[in-house]
Amino acid sequence: MKLDNGKLIDILLREHYISEEDVSRAKDYIKTHNVLITDYLLSEEIITKDLLGQAVSESLGVVYADLNTHHPSKENILKIPETLAKKFRVVLFAKNDKTITVTTDDPAKEGLESKLQEIFPKKKIKFAYSLAEDIDRVMSTYRKSLETRFSKIIKSQKRVAPDIIDEMIADALLFKASDIHFEPEEKEVVVRFRVDGVLQEAGRIPKEYYENVLNRIKVQARLRLDEHFAAQDGSMRHVKGDVKVDIRVSIVPILEGEKVVMRLLAEYIKGFSLADLGLSPHNQELLEEAARKPFGMILVTGPTGSGKSTTLYSLLKLISRPEVNVTTIEDPVEYRIQGVNQIQVNKQTDLTFAKGLRSIVRQDPDIILVGEIRDEETAEIAVNAALTGHLLLSTFHANDAATTIPRLLDMGVEPFLMASTLELIIAQRLLRKICDHCRYGVKASTSDFKKLPKHISEDISKKITTLYKGKGCTTCGDTGFRGRTAIFEFISITTEMEELILSNPSKHQIWNLAQSQGAVGLFENGLEKVKNGLTTLDELLRVAEPPSDPSSYGKTKT
Repeated sequence: MKLDNGKLIDILLREHYISEEDVSRAKDYIKTHNVLITDYLLSEEIITKDLLGQAVSESLGVVYADLNTHHPSKENILKIPETLAKKFRVVLFAKNDKTITVTTDDPAKEGLESKLQEIFPKKKIKFAYSLAEDIDRVMSTYRKSLETRFSKIIKSQKRVAPDIIDEMIADALLFKASDIHFEPEEKEVVVRFRVDGVLQEAGRIPKEYYENVLNRIKVQARLRLDEHFAAQDGSMRHVKGDVKVDIRVSIVPILEGEKVVMRLLAEYIKGFSLADLGLSPHNQELLEEAARKPFGMILVTGPTGSGKSTTLYSLLKLISRPEVNVTTIEDPVEYRIQGVNQIQVNKQTDLTFAKGLRSIVRQDPDIILVGEIRDEETAEIAVNAALTGHLLLSTFHANDAATTIPRLLDMGVEPFLMASTLELIIAQRLLRKICDHCRYGVKASTSDFKKLPKHISEDISKKITTLYKGKGCTTCGDTGFRGRTAIFEFISITTEMEELILSNPSKHQIWNLAQSQGAVGLFENGLEKVKNGLTTLDELLRVAEPPSDPSSYGKTKT
């Protein structure tokens, strides 16, 4: 029984999940973009994945099994042999004395029921439906360690380098790693993944096989094979079946050989929206209000890897419309956005941020995104672009929101120009979320807050009575964390803030005024996420420093 799109749409309409207008827009979109209607409905956030799963299961005439809320135990999963489970994409979801319930993304696949009856001869078999991506995640339970698979590939002596790279990228995508590191040591090469911002060892390759792996990466990334003592940067596209992923490659010589870092530009980031970032309702309203203005500057600050680009891409997705001209200049262009003109910085042709931005201004843009304001020239052009009727979005390296203004003033931006153009400054950090599947709560005690300054520990010990942690499970790779969320610090440029900017203020003066107008610091925003069970206190302390000055904590007037 195949999924009937017409029947699915009828169910979605009948249950008021979507409107006739949604269907009309979806049909127009899929004709020109060659995608499934369900992909459109999800990407535009017209329906959620759970609602889609329920509608699909109804169209197939079976119940919906939500593998996110009810994750089967490893013991139950392994009761179905790996070969059968992967062939039919089937998972043992629940069982009792008389019945077993299995879930799959194709409940009527030919031969499935008879095979299951052979394994469970005295049981009645019931079928359920689960989303394909959830089935994929559960299938990872059967995967042997990367190192074990490397050994098997090496013993086969067939396609050693290609197969090692394929297995490694498949695992990285499965665990949603952002980077893969190859780190040569004396006798082995350590492979590490950066998952949710933290590096973890994935496996090891005997050093005698590394040269072939390295050379294959160089060929695919169009880098020089005969260069071993200089840094090289390139890019490649990995294609395996239906999976396509663009990868940035960086190679540098170290004492024990050449180290490779591969940045995976995975498709799942494209689906991010403002709602996925972890913004409070108040901050999301501030951001959307600033983005609706016809001109001005919105700056996102933070260190490398703090999610600045993801925030700007999510904002572009919100404000990009057919009637506006949106142009970006980036280094590099990481994700292609439909309907947006994206320019890649190119040092070889002397296309810098500043020169590209000068050209963009002559292209009749409404909205401009500058990947990063790095120098005085770019800052000056950006401010002038915002002053002359353009909405300009950019990232900026600063430790916090309040530091941004003094740094821009030091770069030579005139105070009156900055006061006239700045609309919003956002500082952010990324922290790991506790895994939903293995989260548990414990009663908080004073010792849990001993790492905090006294003025903070005394306050939050009264407000936070339960702390949450992750036990570690198959879903999160036994880390206790799965996915990331962001903490934010917003400074809105009010009339009073404009007047303060004209006086060349210090960051402390800026932050004091911002707090009096309702701004909340990174650490305080993070404490709310600790209180709500989204993350741990240790994880918050890893990415954000508590304010040492009592006057900088808990003084916000709402």
